[in-house]
Amino acid sequence: MTDFDQDDIAAMRRENPDDLRRFMRDQLRAGQARRTAPPVVKHPPPPGHRPGAWPTGTRPPDPLKPQPPGAWAEALDRYRAGAGSKNDPCHCGGCPPTTKEDQ
Repeated sequence: MTDFDQDDIAAMRRENPDDLRRFMRDQLRAGQARRTAPPVVKHPPPPGHRPGAWPTGTRPPDPLKPQPPGAWAEALDRYRAGAGSKNDPCHCGGCPPTTKEDQ
């Protein structure tokens, strides 16, 4: 955008009123272009994509098994103390089971 002052506007008005109208419309368009956000382009899904939450052949994990009273508090205490690890999981049902490869 170029700088202009009152004398420039007066000269445009005297010489050709259409120039002033065109100039003002251009200024309005430039201001609107700065204010409006560009439209969001949604990228197409990759080839072979099938909508759904879980890939074919898989399923969501089973719900956790019911726990005795105080089990969650005990698990939280173990976590805060740093007592649990991959090799020493608690038995809440949410921790992954250990295998020979993990050890």
